[in-house]
Amino acid sequence: MNADSIASYIEILAVYSQTYPLIFLFLVLFFMAVESSFIPFPSEVVMIPAGFLVARHEMITSSHAADLLIIIVVGLMGSMLGAYLNYWLSARFGRPFLYKYGKYFFLKPAVIARSEEIFNLYGEVATFVCRLLPAIRQLISIPAGLSKMNFFRFSLFTGLGAGIWVAILAGVGYYFGRISGDIGYADLIKRCSEAINRHYIWILAGLVLFVVVYIYCHKKIMASNLSGKI
Repeated sequence: MNADSIASYIEILAVYSQTYPLIFLFLVLFFMAVESSFIPFPSEVVMIPAGFLVARHEMITSSHAADLLIIIVVGLMGSMLGAYLNYWLSARFGRPFLYKYGKYFFLKPAVIARSEEIFNLYGEVATFVCRLLPAIRQLISIPAGLSKMNFFRFSLFTGLGAGIWVAILAGVGYYFGRISGDIGYADLIKRCSEAINRHYIWILAGLVLFVVVYIYCHKKIMASNLSGKI
């Protein structure tokens, strides 16, 4: 997606952000649902400008902080809707259908196989970790649906990962909105994405810590359950 295409999407958000805040929220919800589904669409195009606009204007409430929180919640809701769509389609139609017809919906067999490989290798926690990783972010919901992963656990892990990612994007956009002067939307996305990439190591470190703690707690709980049965 080139800069002109990005700018055209963001201009839609900008036009409706002040005059029609509810439509603005709907657009954020809609585009984030699209981003989180099987349709290739970058979340940076939506959440970074949304955070930027919140910093520049009082659109929803009289508080910039409250508006930012609302934007993050709406973005998370959109992410969950897209993830639920992937989960439901995978659970409903199954592996043969996806491998045969997925290519007509931007899902190549090699991509599906790779997402299944990652899910089988790392288990349910992959639905959290992969929400913070490029390329696989949207697709990890597919093997979760194919394996009939517990829906509550799927929602929990997906919500945690998606929530963190949405908050990072909106927060960076908000920060640039407070410190920068006149800036084009395409340039905004580029500068914010570069800032996130420079500090991505901290996101990865957080993911590693979460996985280590999760595995440790899981083993302790399993060991406790086994000892209780003996």
